Amino acid sequence: QVQLVESGGGLVQAGDSLRLSCAASGLIFSTYTMGWFRQAPGKEREFVAGINWSGSSTYYADSVKGRFTISRDNAKNTVYLGMSSLKSEDTAVYYCATRPRYKGPSDYPNEYDSWGQGTQVTVSS
Repeated sequence: QVQLVESGGGLVQAGDSLRLSCAASGLIFSTYTMGWFRQAPGKEREFVAGINWSGSSTYYADSVKGRFTISRDNAKNTVYLGMSSLKSEDTAVYYCATRPRYKGPSDYPNEYDSWGQGTQVTVSS
């Protein structure tokens, strides 16, 4: 059974930094592209960042470029999302998700297969 567990969210002030983690189990982690998505109140789930199986390729939503960094440690079966210069509009539940690497990259939620439960990030201004 595939399990993804996000952690690291919390309440921070605008301009602060935070690092989210997603621990995966029940899969061969290195065979998957990993993505981070977020969903704010009243909004659809949106793509934040993606990383290929090895970590050699990353891609980001325009709204977070230059502020967020996605990385992975395959030995630890974990993907990370570093966030800096946080803004109130970054407030959302953040989710990690998997996509088989042979299918290539995607920034669409419905093209990912397994999801974690999410971790809340709240940025106060």
